[in-house]
Amino acid sequence: MRPGAPAGFVHEAAFPGSDREFLDVVVPFVRRGLAADEPVVVAYGPRQRELLSGALGPDSGVLFLDGGEQYARPALALKQYRELFGDLLASGAQRIRVTGEVSYHGLREQWDWWARYESAVNTAWAGLPVWALCPYDVRHTPPRVVDDVRRTHPYRAVPGGHYRDPAYQEPGEFVPGVGAWRDPLEQDAPVLDLADPQPGPARDAVAALRQAAGVSVDDLQALLVAVSEAVTNAWLHGRPPVRLRAWTGPGRLVVSVADAGPGPADPMAGLVPGPRPGGMGLWLAHQLCTHVSLQRDPHGFTVRLAAGRLGG
Repeated sequence: MRPGAPAGFVHEAAFPGSDREFLDVVVPFVRRGLAADEPVVVAYGPRQRELLSGALGPDSGVLFLDGGEQYARPALALKQYRELFGDLLASGAQRIRVTGEVSYHGLREQWDWWARYESAVNTAWAGLPVWALCPYDVRHTPPRVVDDVRRTHPYRAVPGGHYRDPAYQEPGEFVPGVGAWRDPLEQDAPVLDLADPQPGPARDAVAALRQAAGVSVDDLQALLVAVSEAVTNAWLHGRPPVRLRAWTGPGRLVVSVADAGPGPADPMAGLVPGPRPGGMGLWLAHQLCTHVSLQRDPHGFTVRLAAGRLGG
């Protein structure tokens, strides 16, 4: 550990502005872990992986993961990391280091659910002997994302050490500065608008839109499970009226399910399974859909589900 690092879960961000700055922060982090016989997990895309492989040399002992697969969806990332940490600890690891990067699209169209992820890990991994370093390259990270990153990481990493970031907010206090994602298609009238639908008819109506949207059968089936769960949650845990709307575009299908309730209060809702109201249904949706956004406003709560590609 670097001087001053606390025990338990350590979650820190870095903001490199060049390849050199990236290596100056990540390589010492990795090497110190290897020197201490700590498992080191690295999850980046091809370019960053090539940079690190060149700096660390062959047979470094690092466990490389495919960053695109590891960071496909936040609920899936949490699940996969938790399983990996459990395996490593069961094998005798005393401390684990992990460093990775959210994808390019995750920093833009999908940032609202990744912002929630970065906040949620502070609760989900609390107490675990895990040290997570999350570099966000300011060359392609929007300033509004940098602000959210500072508010979700207790520590800021710099070459040679780290310090407590005064901008950090506890998960129960954090609200992403980026609003809930909305597809540009929603500027037009929906192709489907159902008042107070039940799950079965809602699924059938959305299924009929597949050809117009041009999404795959697998994407549609995943979306239908999520639609059923969202409508069921609206009736069980929300307040009437319930309204389902849908839009189709080239290669994508977007569905929103709204009710007049406040939505789940738990900031972990959808990111982890559990007994919380609506927790399992939202968790399934977060694992199955291309994107899920949660929106609260004075009129109620809306779950937005996307299948296929995202619209910017």
